[in-house]
Amino acid sequence: MSESTAAPEQQPKFAIQRIYLKDVSFESPSSPGSFRSSPKPSVNLDLNARHVAIEAGLWEVILSLTLTAKDESDKTLYLAEVQQAGIFVIDGLDEPAKDHMLASFCPNILFPYARENIDSLIIKGSFPPLMLAPVNFDALYEQAKLAREREAASVQ
Repeated sequence: MSESTAAPEQQPKFAIQRIYLKDVSFESPSSPGSFRSSPKPSVNLDLNARHVAIEAGLWEVILSLTLTAKDESDKTLYLAEVQQAGIFVIDGLDEPAKDHMLASFCPNILFPYARENIDSLIIKGSFPPLMLAPVNFDALYEQAKLAREREAASVQ
């Protein structure tokens, strides 16, 4: 086949179409009693990312953060949950590259928005601000990939 009749290679495409808050919740079950002292809370962060195909080349990525703060007596001071989502155009990539974009690159874009929303909820609940540390989504992706490979190898 001559070069002029060869099918052109599809160029990889990536674009952010929209970033939005999908779901949010804040609970302060121990208030107003929790405001009577200045506890040193222990904070637990549960983080999860998932993605859903909307149509060919268009994906919704949802980053879920659940933050639970408890006092010394294990009483819940507050519970803040945020689902930060985005719609992304991802096309022209092989399967491993697309997987990496959806599981690492896109959540990394969404995290600052989710972190700001969590911080805002906590402040509005009248608790001291809590700036979450950055998350290494590449490392989380690699850990999950290794776990899947180990699980697949143990099944065989």
